[in-house]
Amino acid sequence: MDKSQDNNHVDGLKNRFHQFLETLDTIEPETADLQEIDRLISMIDELEEQVEKIKSSN
Repeated sequence: MDKSQDNNHVDGLKNRFHQFLETLDTIEPETADLQEIDRLISMIDELEEQVEKIKSSN
């Protein structure tokens, strides 16, 4: 993978992480339900997959 593709993947990862943080900020800890927690876990799993793809391409 060339440098510009790597940069694009990293930029995409940054954007996705930013979305995760925004989602996390909107959740009230006292009232969070299982569906919200599952959504956060799913987002973390997606982030982890993207990081692994970037690492394996280098």
